[in-house]
Amino acid sequence: MASIDITRMSSKGQIVIPADLRYGIKEGEKLVVIRNEDQLILKKADSFDKNLAGDLEFAARTEKAWKGYLEGKFVSKSKEEFLAELEKW
Repeated sequence: MASIDITRMSSKGQIVIPADLRYGIKEGEKLVVIRNEDQLILKKADSFDKNLAGDLEFAARTEKAWKGYLEGKFVSKSKEEFLAELEKW
């Protein structure tokens, strides 16, 4: 399941990955940064593969959902309803 958090970029261009999202990433490990318009995708370099199209599709759906949330277009659901809908993706 996807996790979401918020971070900021420093004046030096540095971005901190929130602690809850760092699992599986070790200090010094190389990461690939992909930019697709307003989206930034971060992947571990050792697991970077030819599934880029799938990653971009996921990023596009996430951005669309976030915009809807910011516009107040969201629906309250139970955990079960949410997970059932997530399975359809």
